[in-house]
Amino acid sequence: MIQVTAFQWVPPFAQGSVRDIRVRWALEEAGLGYDERLLGLGEHKSPQYKAVQPFGQVPAYRDGKVEMFESCAIVLYVAEQSDALMPRDAAGRAAVLTWLFAASNTLEPQVAQLAAIDIFNPDKAWAKERRPEVEAMVRERLGELQAALADRRWLADDRFSAADIIMTHVLRDLRHTDILADYPALRAYRERAEARPAFKRALSDQLAPFKAAEAARPELVAG
Repeated sequence: MIQVTAFQWVPPFAQGSVRDIRVRWALEEAGLGYDERLLGLGEHKSPQYKAVQPFGQVPAYRDGKVEMFESCAIVLYVAEQSDALMPRDAAGRAAVLTWLFAASNTLEPQVAQLAAIDIFNPDKAWAKERRPEVEAMVRERLGELQAALADRRWLADDRFSAADIIMTHVLRDLRHTDILADYPALRAYRERAEARPAFKRALSDQLAPFKAAEAARPELVAG
């Protein structure tokens, strides 16, 4: 049985963004069942967990044949087993790989910088000085992405793929802003992806233990 690690609870700002959702979504699209291994408070820093995930992050993945970490690598591994996520022809596969790495290497670093400022450092002087430049970089990339997407529904050969899982997750990390309102094609693209039943199941499964933890310990919500 496939096993995916995830956190038992994270603060509200991170819920729906933790990267195990990428792997959950890929498995749902591929029609592959899995078990979740929930990590309690501090468990991600334990020597036992760092033996399988050296950086103490989630997700880690195992299926009886391989053990992996890094969400993009895992999504690619799952995609290689599923026609729903990866075309079998060389050109189609190349397009998926290109856009998947574009999402993680070209878009995500800029979006992550903005999120780090807005969520963790909003009141610091250096952050207030730095933010306009970071937002400008994000907007430049979004404009280029929107132009490249044009009137297609999906990134690679206009069919849903693993690349759309990673790109959608990156765009979701702008949810704390209204920036995507200025890029209607990208906003529609993200909403189209989020409307997929597989994404809804993945999101619900990620959120379920958070809700259970908060029900048991209301002080988690209050901080």
